[in-house]
Amino acid sequence: MNNKPMLNAYPDSMGGRLSDIVSILGQEEMKDVFGSFYILPSIYHSDLDRGFSVIDYDLNEELADRKDLEELKKLQIDLKLDFVLNHASAQSPQFKDLIRHGEQSEYKDFFINWNEFWEGCGSVTEEGYIQPEEKYLKNMFFRKPGLPILMVKFPDGKKVPYWNTFYQEERDFGYLGQMDLNIKSPKVWDFYRDTLKKIASYGAKIVRLDAFAYAPKEPGEKNFLNEPGTWELLNRIRELAEPYHLTLLPEIHAAYEEQIYKKLSDKGYMTYDFFLPGLVLDAIENRRSCYLAAWAKELLENNIKTVNMLGCHDGIPMLDLKGLLPEKDIQNLIDLIVERGGVVKNLHGQKNVYYQVNAAYFSALGESEQKLLMARAIQLFMPGKPQIWYLDFFAGKNDCEAVKRAGEAGHKEINRTNLTAEEVRAALKKDVVKKQLEMIRFRNTCRAFEEGAEVSVEEQEGVLRIVWKNHGATAALTVDFGEGRYEIGES
Repeated sequence: MNNKPMLNAYPDSMGGRLSDIVSILGQEEMKDVFGSFYILPSIYHSDLDRGFSVIDYDLNEELADRKDLEELKKLQIDLKLDFVLNHASAQSPQFKDLIRHGEQSEYKDFFINWNEFWEGCGSVTEEGYIQPEEKYLKNMFFRKPGLPILMVKFPDGKKVPYWNTFYQEERDFGYLGQMDLNIKSPKVWDFYRDTLKKIASYGAKIVRLDAFAYAPKEPGEKNFLNEPGTWELLNRIRELAEPYHLTLLPEIHAAYEEQIYKKLSDKGYMTYDFFLPGLVLDAIENRRSCYLAAWAKELLENNIKTVNMLGCHDGIPMLDLKGLLPEKDIQNLIDLIVERGGVVKNLHGQKNVYYQVNAAYFSALGESEQKLLMARAIQLFMPGKPQIWYLDFFAGKNDCEAVKRAGEAGHKEINRTNLTAEEVRAALKKDVVKKQLEMIRFRNTCRAFEEGAEVSVEEQEGVLRIVWKNHGATAALTVDFGEGRYEIGES
C-alpha cells in the first residue's frame, strides 16, 4: 500500500458520474497529486444512507463502470472501497428471498432471528417478539429508540422479528432498512469471501470495514465492540482478505481514553486518525500546539499506522477526543463549530451523545483560507496517509439549504454538496485550491515522504515543527500558531 495522499468523494460528487472525476484527475493541473481514491459506497447498488445500505456489491451503472476503474489504474491511482460487515439492505437478494419464501428460504439464517437469538432470555410479548430481561440489555447500546427489531411478514402471514440496528421503514413495495447479518451462518461467510474477491477485482488496495464492531453479538454482552468476538471477526476477515493482498481499515469511533485505536494497532491493523480533525481545530483556534504535538509523538513512538483526515462524509468527531483534550475544551470546540453554522447530531433526542458536529471543515475554521491552508499543511505532514475530502479541497462551505431539504435526518448533507463539472473547473482556478494542489503534489512526489521515512516532531511555545527525512531528501513544516502562519521547506 502506498503512503500517498488520497482523494475522498462519492462517485457523483464532482460532475455527476465517476467518469467525470476520472476526467478531472487526468487533467494537467491534477497530475501527480493523488495516489489513491476512496470512493464512497454509492458506487455499489444501494438504497439508503447514501450508499451504506448495500443491496449488492456490483457497480451502480448509473454512476460508474469498469472502464472508469481501468482509467484510474492507468493514472496510477489505487482504490479504497467500503465493505459493510454488520448489515445489508432489506432490498438485498438475500432478504428478498427471505420475504418470498419465509421458513423455506435458504437465507432464513443469513439474518438474525431476534427470538432465536434471545431464546431463554426473556418473555414473548403480545406483538410476538421476546422482551429480554434487563440484565441482558444493561450493557447494550441501541442506535434508535426501542428494541432494534423489524417485524418481517412471511408468506403464511406470520410475523417474525429480525435484528435491525439501523434504519427501517415499511413501504408499499416492501421494506427499506439495514438488516443485521448473522455471522454464525456459513452463508454469511461465503458472502464475505465473495464480496472481498469482488472488491479486489475493482482495484481496491484498502478495504474500509464499516460498522464492523456491531456485527459480533451475544446475549448479555455489549452489542458494540464486544470482546473477544470483535477480534475473532477481524481475524477471520483478514484471513479472507490476505489472498487478495487487501489492507483492512476497521472504522470505529471511540473515546481516546478507551485506547481502542491502540488495540487495533497492536493487532496489526491500520486505524483511522479520528483525533486529528479536532486537534487541528484546537491548535489553530486556541493558538497552541501542545495537544497536537503530543498526539503526533504518540503515533511515532508506538508506530501506529493511520489514515488521517480533516473533513469527511460524516461529522467532525468530538467523542474521540475524550481523554485527549480537557472536557471543557471539547465543549468549546462544539460550541464554536455550531456558532459557525454546524449541526450537532441528535440521537434519541439527546444532543452531544457522540460529540459529533456536522460541518464543512472550511466553515468550522471560520471560512478562513489561511486557516484552511495551515490545516492542510499540518495534515500532510502528520504521520499517516492523508485522506482529503473533495469539498474541503475546494473550500466548500456549509450547505444549510441541503440540510433543510433533507428533513429531520438530514444533518450530514451539510458537507456533501455535489459539484458540477463547471463548478469544479472554476474552483481549480481559485488561489486557495492552487496552493493546496501545490502542497498535495509536494507530499505525493517528495521522496522524503516515502515508506521508511524518519519523522521527528518538536514543539515549543506554540510553535510546531515536523520533519521528514528519507533517501537523502528532507521536508520540514514549521507552524507558528501564535502568529497564525506556516512555512514548508525542503532540501
